[in-house]
Amino acid sequence: MHWVKKPSSNLKMIVFWFVVSLQQILLLVLLLSLVGCGSTPSLFNPKIIDSLSSQVIELLEGEDKIEIDAEELAILAAVPRISSFWQNSVKASKIAVFSPVFANGALYAADEEGNLIRFDPVTGKQSWNINTEHQLSGGVGAGDGMVLVGTFKGEVLAFDESGNALWKAIVTSEVLSPPRVDSNIVVVRTGDGRIFGLDAIDGSRKWVYQGATPSLTVRSSAGVLISRGAVFAGFAGGKLAAMSLFNGNIGWEIAVSLPRGVTELERMTDITSLPVADEHLVCTVAYQGRVACFGMADGSQVWTREASSSIGLAMDDDYVYVSEDQGAVVAYDKRSGASIWKQGRLGSRKLSPPLVRGHNVIVGDDQGNITLLRNYDGAIVARSATDKSAILASPEALPDGFVVQTAKGGLYAFSHQF
Repeated sequence: MHWVKKPSSNLKMIVFWFVVSLQQILLLVLLLSLVGCGSTPSLFNPKIIDSLSSQVIELLEGEDKIEIDAEELAILAAVPRISSFWQNSVKASKIAVFSPVFANGALYAADEEGNLIRFDPVTGKQSWNINTEHQLSGGVGAGDGMVLVGTFKGEVLAFDESGNALWKAIVTSEVLSPPRVDSNIVVVRTGDGRIFGLDAIDGSRKWVYQGATPSLTVRSSAGVLISRGAVFAGFAGGKLAAMSLFNGNIGWEIAVSLPRGVTELERMTDITSLPVADEHLVCTVAYQGRVACFGMADGSQVWTREASSSIGLAMDDDYVYVSEDQGAVVAYDKRSGASIWKQGRLGSRKLSPPLVRGHNVIVGDDQGNITLLRNYDGAIVARSATDKSAILASPEALPDGFVVQTAKGGLYAFSHQF
C-alpha cells in the first residue's frame, strides 16, 4: 500500500479560506434576497450551502486516497464472502445519513424523500410504507412503542409501530441524527448544538441543553447515547458531557481533547460520533484528538490515547474498537488503553462506525464494502460488496446478523456467523 503525495499545507489553507469566504458571501446574498423578495432562491438554500462547505472542509481535512497495489487487491478479492439473508431498498440520500433500526421484532428505515418503512427483519419484506410528507434528515429512532424521525426544518415526527402519526414537535434547527427515546422521554439533537428532552406522550418540551459551539466545526450526524438514566453526548471542542435524562441537568463535563495548532482548521478537535458505554465506563473519540474512557458515575479519566476519528467506535467485554480517519480499525484494551491490533488494509479511506457481533467486528466503507474482522487480532475473515455506494452509518444488529443502509438506499442483511 502506498500513498499519493499530499498537496502542500499552504495550498490546502488557501483553498480552505476560499471556501469559508465563499460560504460567507453566499449567506450574505441569501440574507439580501430574503429582505428584498421574501423568498429563498433554490441556489442559496442554506442546507445546500452548509452541505457544500462541510463536504469541502472534510475533503481538506482528510488524508489523500489510498492506492492499493494488485497483490493487495487480489488478497481482498480472495477473502470469503459473507452469507447474505436478503436485500431491499429505500430512496437514495444525497445529504443526510440514515441508519435503519431494529426494535420490538421489526426493522425500520427512512429516506430523504419522506418515506418511513417497516420491514420484516427475517425476510426483508415490507410490512408498511408511509410517506411523512416531510423532507427527512435524521433517523430512524425507535423504542417505547414509537418510531421517530427528524426533518431539515427542525421537526420531530413520532409514529406508533403501525405507522400512525402520534405528534410533531418543533426544535431550533435541522435534526441530523436519530432521535432516541427512553423512560417516556424523547431526546433530540439539533444541528445548532442543542439537545432537547421532549415528552414522549405529546412532544412537549421538558428541557433543553445548549453546548458551546466554536466558529468552525465538523458537520456531524452523531446523536446521543442514553444509558442508566443519563444522556451522554460529545461536542465541538472535544468536550464530553453527561446530563440527566429527566431534567437535562449536567452531571459532569470533561475535556477529551484540547485544541492544538495555529489555524482554526488545525485546532478543530470535535467529537462527532456516538460515545459507547458499559456498566462502568463511557468511551469516546475526538477528531484530531484522543480516544479515551471515563468513569460513568463521575467522569474520572481511566485512560486516554492519541487518535483521530470523526467516525466512531464500538465496545465489547474486552476491547474498544475505533474506525480511524485514515481507513484503519484499531483495537484497545478496554481497561488499560493498551493497543492490541491495527488493521489498515481495508482498501478504503473512509469507514463506517464499527459494530461488534459475537467474535466479529463489522465495518462498512465508502465503496459499499462490508468487512468482518476477528475481534482478538483484527484479521480479515470475510467480506462482501453491496451497491458500490458509501456505507456511512454503523451497521445495525439483527437477531441473527446485521443490516446496512447505503447512500443509494440499498438495505443489505447479512449473517455475522462465520
